[in-house]
Amino acid sequence: MKGIQGQVRTVVRDVWPTIESGRYAIKRVVGETVTVWADVFADGHDIVRAAIQYKHQSERKWREVPARLDNADRWTGTFTVEKQGWYSYRVAGWADSALYWQYGITKKADAGVDVTVELMEGIEFMSFLQKKTKGEEKAFVQECKKAFSDKENIDHAISLAKSERLTALFEAYPNRPFVAYNEGELRIYVDREKAAFSTWYEFFPRSAGKKGHGTFKDCINLLPRIEEFGFDTVYLPPVHPIGITNRKGKNNTTTAEAGDVGSCWGIGAKEGGHTDLHPELGSLKDFKKLIKEAKKRGIEIAMDYALQATPDHPWVKSNPEWFKQRPDGSIQYAENPPKKYQDIYPIWFETEDWKAMWQEFLDVLLFWIDQGINVFRVDNPHTKPFRFWEWIIDEVKKKHPDVLFLSEAFARPAVMQELGRLGFTMSYTYFTWRNSKEEIIEYMNELTTGATSESFRPNFWPNTPDILPFPLQNANEHQYVTRYFLAATLSSNVGVYGPVYELMVNTGLPGKEEYLDSEKFQVSHWDWDMRTPVTQVYTVVNHARKAQRALQRTNNIRFIDVDNDQLLAYLKTGDDGSKVLCVVSLDGHHAQAGQVRLNPGDIGKEGHEAIELHDLRDDHRYTWHGDSHFVMLEPSAPYHLFVLS
Repeated sequence: MKGIQGQVRTVVRDVWPTIESGRYAIKRVVGETVTVWADVFADGHDIVRAAIQYKHQSERKWREVPARLDNADRWTGTFTVEKQGWYSYRVAGWADSALYWQYGITKKADAGVDVTVELMEGIEFMSFLQKKTKGEEKAFVQECKKAFSDKENIDHAISLAKSERLTALFEAYPNRPFVAYNEGELRIYVDREKAAFSTWYEFFPRSAGKKGHGTFKDCINLLPRIEEFGFDTVYLPPVHPIGITNRKGKNNTTTAEAGDVGSCWGIGAKEGGHTDLHPELGSLKDFKKLIKEAKKRGIEIAMDYALQATPDHPWVKSNPEWFKQRPDGSIQYAENPPKKYQDIYPIWFETEDWKAMWQEFLDVLLFWIDQGINVFRVDNPHTKPFRFWEWIIDEVKKKHPDVLFLSEAFARPAVMQELGRLGFTMSYTYFTWRNSKEEIIEYMNELTTGATSESFRPNFWPNTPDILPFPLQNANEHQYVTRYFLAATLSSNVGVYGPVYELMVNTGLPGKEEYLDSEKFQVSHWDWDMRTPVTQVYTVVNHARKAQRALQRTNNIRFIDVDNDQLLAYLKTGDDGSKVLCVVSLDGHHAQAGQVRLNPGDIGKEGHEAIELHDLRDDHRYTWHGDSHFVMLEPSAPYHLFVLS
């Protein structure tokens, strides 16, 4: 019997959203709503009420919004998260004796039953309301209290007891001495807006120049171009010193030739490690200037956070216990079969010195945060302990809530989702390999429904330095245009490995989804002045994303029926009422036509009203009537980006 409040008669069950009964937090950004529902019921026939209570980590008192009864015992309420950081929320349920009294006296009075005693019972409820009300409300309560004891004017007393005004007071000031709550603590982590809406552009700083080895100063010169295309995040692969021992040559050969620069993920050399910069890129002062100049253009610099080391890394000498030695005294290089990384030593997280190691890895992040970095792309997090990520992300967020983490984990779905639950802001996805209409719809439904939608934020990339998918190899312009269009309109977080994408560099290693002459292992030189149909789709779509709230979220998608398997149509609706209809052809060789079945009622119009459409692709305007609309797309103009009104 210990701990039981015997008078509580209400039960709260099946709360949503929760992830594993509150073990993990759901995700939101500042200004978003949280809609919570639960089954709330009690024994007997009393009137049950429910509310959603919530508070920010900085608050001591719970705030509350009323819940509405949707059907049977299902109650729903919505609140808005206003600050970054942690929120707690819970569902409260109670048997409302005051409303039940009002319901009972109304039924009896309407049936002609004497309610003198019931009116006297109502005096107790009025005494409670007297303590809660002021002004006109208090005067009304006093009138009710007096009338309920006046046996000479029963009709007036009954009229007051049945009144909507009294109902409103009961609802505004509930008397609930015995309240039930859901079990367990439910939490939300609230990030800044960029966690839900970001547009990434990746390039290698060492390839930023027109000749020779690029520098941070060359990167600054590229910022106007990146701003023109509408990107707000520049992701730089590792910018640290690169090891000499076992350095990789061009095309990932195991022997480097003279002048080979190696893989920038081979971190660590005599010049330093994870808190140092490659000397050929420039100084820390140069790097901080790049951060500053990017910020002026509304662009953030994202750094790579790769926990690995070359044999030349300072950690290998200072902390050899962080690397597992084999029986012969050697250290096994990193592998991710079938890929091998002979130039890299993996970190041994099972070392007895794990506490000092974890602190060092945290210090690396804090160092770059102090330089002005608030976004990190994390390399292969699925190969490090889950508990480590939960700890380090939480430690960073305590003092630096603006920091965001992108998980580069192309792993099993359960592993990727676990990383999202542990605190990663967003993640790479399988979009890279979803190409058919059926595959895309199925994958989007997987990402935007259920528990996955509450903890896993997708970031769609059509390519990366590691991945040249087979459909992009030797592909035509249509494929490059549509894949970026799809990525940037399906997902509110999107990224692209830029220069090779817009220049349609599409030759892969035979039989592999990897680039021939990959920039990972050599300096490349690009025509940064060139504009292509791909840079045009960057510009059109990215600026539309900035202007249209509907494109700034992922889970607000609804697929629209179109009678052609080569045409995909979907509607996105913003919380400001904006509506964007995307129609795209998946066929790069033939014109495709079909009927898009969009009813005016689907966008909040009357059935007889016209739908006005503004196509941002070519600035044309259309008017649709009815609920079936003919669309035809050519390979040279493979998409419509309609703003609806």
